[in-house]
Amino acid sequence: MPIAEDPEPRPSEDRAPDGADPSGTDGKDPFADLVLDDEFVRGATVKEQSGRTRMLSARWQHTPPVDPGGRRSVNDGPRKAGRFGRRPKPVDPWGGSRPRRRPEWRTPLYVVLTVAVLLAALNVDGLRSWYRGEDRSPASGSAVPTVGPETARPTTAPPRTDEKQPTVDRPWAGSPAEGWPTTLDAFDLPQAPGAIGVFSADQVAAQVKLVKEYLAAANLDPKVIAGGRPDAALAMLERETRDHLEATLSHPSKESDPLGSFSRFDPREAIQVTDTVKLQGLISVEGDGERGVVVHTDFTYVYALRPGPEAAQRALAQHPTASAPPTPAPSAPKDGTAKPVGLVVPAADVPGDTWTARTVVRRTEDFRFYDPGKYQNNPKKINFGKRRSESGNSACNVYDGYFHPQFDQFARPRPEQTGPLIDPYDRSKNLTDSEECGTVSRS
Repeated sequence: MPIAEDPEPRPSEDRAPDGADPSGTDGKDPFADLVLDDEFVRGATVKEQSGRTRMLSARWQHTPPVDPGGRRSVNDGPRKAGRFGRRPKPVDPWGGSRPRRRPEWRTPLYVVLTVAVLLAALNVDGLRSWYRGEDRSPASGSAVPTVGPETARPTTAPPRTDEKQPTVDRPWAGSPAEGWPTTLDAFDLPQAPGAIGVFSADQVAAQVKLVKEYLAAANLDPKVIAGGRPDAALAMLERETRDHLEATLSHPSKESDPLGSFSRFDPREAIQVTDTVKLQGLISVEGDGERGVVVHTDFTYVYALRPGPEAAQRALAQHPTASAPPTPAPSAPKDGTAKPVGLVVPAADVPGDTWTARTVVRRTEDFRFYDPGKYQNNPKKINFGKRRSESGNSACNVYDGYFHPQFDQFARPRPEQTGPLIDPYDRSKNLTDSEECGTVSRS
């Protein structure tokens, strides 16, 4: 038995009979100097296959694979265009065909329906008119742009607009005042007047503010429009002027008509559709020549009204004249509301399509602030100067302290209207002292 120190020669060595090494290595290990580094691995001519490759090779020896056709991998690159330029079918990362997504038509349809429903909800009145077949398009003149305050006296009357009948839902239809301002705060002087006479710039600014507050209290206060007393406006006047107007309110007549200063309606006959009043006009300031101040105002006020509970019978009856004592109207409440309790037709009786009317009032008024060094007066109170007033769509020869508009649904012949045709919106002309009872071309 050979020992480990002196093993027997390997049979595979196949030495020559004379003991020589045919390999020429003289018994030296040929792998002694071999270095297994990266260069050796890269230079190998035979590479070991992976385990999956050997497994598939053994399987395919007995069951060769079958090509299903049409299967592609993402590594195959883009496929050439097919016949007639058809796009190739998309594949997934495993080479399987991926179904194309069909265009989704339901989503755009849902978006369009949603927008249509929202637009209809925001314009219910327009939808109702479309259902009834009415033409409310801008081409018909129903769309009136917003109009800013005047900066100078206009040279022509406003253009005509939609001639349709105004209703509770559309009280300004057919009126150029639809785009007018609704508050006196919108009317500012083009530039600060500065000091005038004995009054400083701050005092003149306070006087202009006082005049605007008076105009609002006399012409825009819902309580006053509903037939109430204009107490707030009266409190701003000098004592002598205030006493005169209080007398006209208590005993109205042709010579002492409070409608020259205040806009009031009998709530049994006419009720404001909305507390909003449309107005347009000018304010200017100058000295009075005696170291005082004069504030000039020229405003047109438009009131939208619906019939009161007694409008029908009053329209058919003859209105009281100056010789007959006026019938006192119930006083308006003191909370400022324009619709007195117990005098208003229930809401069910005044639906949105109830016909309404408008009364147009224009006033040119001068407000004076005298030099306190020359006159005994309070410089923080208002004195009246020259004033004129004209109203459109109100009964003539009626002096009971209220305007009396005519509603088309209760129209009756008006033989007293013998004067010329007048456009109450025409602010290019000066007011006159004519007492003719004319007919308005529009209201």
